[in-house]
Formats: sequence, structure tokens, C-alpha cells
Amino acid sequence: MILFVYSLVVLIATFLGSFIGLGGGVIIKPVFDLINVHTLPEIAFLSSCAVFSMSIASTTRHIIKKTPIKASVVLLISVGSVAGGILGNFLFNKAISVAPSQNIVKGFQSLTLFLLLICVILSVKGDLKSFKVKNPIAIVLSGLLLGTTAAFLGIGGGPINVAFLTLMFSFTMKDAAVYSVAIIFFSQLSNIIITYIKTGFVGFPVKILWVIIPCAVIGGLIGSMFNRKCDEKVIKTTFITSVAMIASLSLFNAIIAFS
Repeated sequence: MILFVYSLVVLIATFLGSFIGLGGGVIIKPVFDLINVHTLPEIAFLSSCAVFSMSIASTTRHIIKKTPIKASVVLLISVGSVAGGILGNFLFNKAISVAPSQNIVKGFQSLTLFLLLICVILSVKGDLKSFKVKNPIAIVLSGLLLGTTAAFLGIGGGPINVAFLTLMFSFTMKDAAVYSVAIIFFSQLSNIIITYIKTGFVGFPVKILWVIIPCAVIGGLIGSMFNRKCDEKVIKTTFITSVAMIASLSLFNAIIAFS
């Protein structure tokens, strides 16, 4: 039963992740927290693997379809994201080791995610002034910030990436979704590699990946197809609605964890 639920969650999450740039992990992490079958490190591992698989499928489709992407922006942010992924992974493991219980860490993650998602909604709906950042150092530091946040929270970083990219580079949400998925590929790759070096995946529910990864790939492919077919208004409405629902779930998880 749990495999069916996980599969459905991953399929929906990675579809939205590829379609509107949510990444997938921002849905998978809170829902898996709510289900509460696996530990925080196990949930972070499953989320990373699902999101990474989605990013491969989605990015590959965009490359095949020759979706226009500024490679320099992706590469510079990705360099920072890789470093951020390593830093975020370190901070997460440190928090697990020093916190009195995993519930404290879960509550802090959920509350932080709730606050960040509220900021994302406000930035998207508020039509804030956007910039066209071109300084390579600033772009790398942006990737570092995004990668650290995504790895620590175990979410992939999708909605935060999209909001940040639209503000920093004046991208449309439709294009920001494509860049977000490409960035997620690099940040989650570093996260998974670090986890393997430290643990060899010993103690993690690796067998579940045989179900999760195919669902993530399918969701990524379908989502990327919808991304190029739908207009900006549909993507923006779907994005705001999805983020609002995830923020509500994150707040609920925080209350449960702290209580």
C-alpha cells in the first residue's frame, strides 16, 4: 500500500516539478513527512533520487526539443548549486546529530519551508521589480544560496528557484521552470554523490527506488511536454495554487512536529 501511495505522490510531484518548475521535492518531502513511515534521512534520500531522475528526463526532453537555454547562466548557477548542495547536506546531517530529536529538525524544516513559500507567493503575485544580473560571481553565489537551501530542506528547491530566477534574471515563469529543473539536476547530483560516499546507501530503502524512479521519469517527461504547450498565465496560476497548498501542508507538519 505504501508503495502505491509513494508512487502516486512522486508521479504528481515530478509532473508539477517539470511543468511549472516546482522541482518535485517540495511536494514529496512534506507529504512523506506527513505519512511518517521513514526517517528524515531516508525521506531526504528518496526525495533526492526522485527529483534527480525527474530532472534528467525533463532536461533531456528540453535538449531534444531544442528549448532555448542560456548555457552560461545554467552552468554558473549550477557551479554554485553543487557547492551549495554539499554545504546543505553537511548542515542537515549536523542538525540531525545535535538536535534532541528528529521531530525538532522536521519542525524547523517545515516552518522554514512555509515561510519561504509565502515569500515565493508574494514575490510572484506582487509583480516586483526584476533585474538582469550578469556578474558571474553574483550568479555563482545565487546558485550557492539556492543549492544550500534545497539540500538542507530536502526539497530540490523548485519554487524558490523559479521565484529567484524571475527576480534576478527577468525570466518568464515558463522559462524559469526550465532553468530550475536544470539547476536541480546539478544540486541533487552532488547531494546523492555525497550521501553515497558517506554511507554507500547502507541503511537506506534502496529497493523502493525501483518504483519511485520510473514514476519520476514519467512525471518529468509529461511535465516538460506540458511546459512548452501551456501559456504563461496557466503556468503562473498553477504555480501559485500548488505553492499555496504546499505551504499549508508545511505549516501543518511544523505544528505537528513541534507539538
